[in-house]
Amino acid sequence: MNQSDFLKVVLPFKDKVFRLAKRLLVSTEEAEDATQELYFKLWRNKEKLADYRNVEAFAMTMTKNYCFDRLKSKQASNLTLVHSNYKEKDTTLDKKIEYKDSVNQVHKLIENLPEQQKIIIQLRDIEQYDFDEICEMVNMKPTAVRVALSRARKTIREALIKQHNYGVS
Repeated sequence: MNQSDFLKVVLPFKDKVFRLAKRLLVSTEEAEDATQELYFKLWRNKEKLADYRNVEAFAMTMTKNYCFDRLKSKQASNLTLVHSNYKEKDTTLDKKIEYKDSVNQVHKLIENLPEQQKIIIQLRDIEQYDFDEICEMVNMKPTAVRVALSRARKTIREALIKQHNYGVS
């Protein structure tokens, strides 16, 4: 596989790799490092990529594993989860603040989910992968993925309802 073919295969999902890494790691810099490391590994093994049925799913799995390794490492003691997939609209300042506050609340709630639910909600609700792709990436059966996603969404929904109803009789 030459460089041009390699780029045609791997560049379309570069941003998804970065966003997953950013969801799991502390900062933009950490996510950039993870993305660079992943693409270096893919380049080193470019001749084997044709053997994979879904290179994107393989890359996302590699990203998840790399990020988990980083989180487990001694150097990663200060890593936290972040994500910024919020797009501003032409709205008033108070609405923008309200949107940003809501997004921040959801991010905090996602941070507190179990790792498996965190990854599945990222892959499904943010990256928009279908269930078959997610099953392949996380090595789980479709039923287990759907249950984990349902539980994650329910946890977030209940926490938001509780926050929004706080102080209301």
